[in-house]
Amino acid sequence: MLLSLATWLQAQSPEFGFFRVFQYITFRAVMAAVTALLIGILAGPFVIRRLTELKIGQPIRGYGMETHLSKRGTPTMGGVLILISIAISTLLWFDLSNRFVWIVMLVTFGFGAIGWVDDWRKVVNKDPEGMRSREKYFWQSIIGLLAALCLVFSISESSNERVLELFVAWMRSGFTIDLPHAAGLMVPFFKEVSYPLGVLGFVILSYLVIVGSSNAVNLTDGLDGLAIMPVIMVGSALGIFAYVTGSSVYARYLLFPHIPGTGELLIFCAAMAGAGLAFLWFNAHPAQVFMGDVGALALGGALGTIAVIVRQEIVLAVMGGIFVVEALSVMLQVAWFKFTKRRYGEGRRLLKMAPLHHHFEKSGWAETQVVIRFWIITMLLCLVGLSSLKLR
Repeated sequence: MLLSLATWLQAQSPEFGFFRVFQYITFRAVMAAVTALLIGILAGPFVIRRLTELKIGQPIRGYGMETHLSKRGTPTMGGVLILISIAISTLLWFDLSNRFVWIVMLVTFGFGAIGWVDDWRKVVNKDPEGMRSREKYFWQSIIGLLAALCLVFSISESSNERVLELFVAWMRSGFTIDLPHAAGLMVPFFKEVSYPLGVLGFVILSYLVIVGSSNAVNLTDGLDGLAIMPVIMVGSALGIFAYVTGSSVYARYLLFPHIPGTGELLIFCAAMAGAGLAFLWFNAHPAQVFMGDVGALALGGALGTIAVIVRQEIVLAVMGGIFVVEALSVMLQVAWFKFTKRRYGEGRRLLKMAPLHHHFEKSGWAETQVVIRFWIITMLLCLVGLSSLKLR
């Protein structure tokens, strides 16, 4: 929005030439981060107060950690603060004609809406389980598949007008149209190694990444500040990848596919980082507010969508290793329990409690120890992921 205004002012008079600074993505990214941070910090007390007045308190599962019972009643659905900050900041600072940012925004707020319904049911119905898994997964799948279909043709073309034309051509060809090299699965740490996916393969992979990352972040969000800081770090790293793939110069130098328009995603990533830091101000132990599914599902979906656009699905799995391990811990725990119950008549557990962060709590780690150590691991994994920019 401000970019369009600055461009218009420049065209009116040479006196407004200093507005050329708005053309630089890096400047707008910094301003987006600062804007989101200030909105979050200033609006935080009001949002927390309103959530408290509405009695939107966090229900605690009866079979959960005993040490968490004191958190019952803490305001939840604080993810709305993050989403509001991201929305305002991104709309102010990004190029409104960029289709990639719009797709990420739609996925983010679509998943946020699912999380809102889930959290609302938990609060109003006093049901810690909220929306049932099948219903939640159904709506996630709808949004994930629509996003994947949009992205497969958006990445293949540089102009917005050609995206629809390519979709029509794909329909007329009997769903057999080939995709360019940029739409393949990139393997990090290797020069120009990518595997062609085809339209169907691209859609399936994108769907799994978007929905999978959304649920993985949601499962990680169980301790004060545990999920938000890794989201900030991974999102910021993906912003760097977006800037590289969006620049013809840097992409050619670093042997990355050049995807015009992806650089604008740096604005969204910066806004997400600023909003996340503002939320962490209130979510640090002991938390004044919880993110809830409205924030966790939305942020996870955003990370997955950005990774698909910049063709860094494998790097996302590396940098978001904490999210991956947390999700796997739940899957393995459930699968092993069902297997042993069917075979031995009594369910057995691999971990003391799932997700993984609760296992470490049961093992004697303090909540803050788990959180900070998971932050450190994520920081190291992000550095490994960023090293793939040059080590190829």
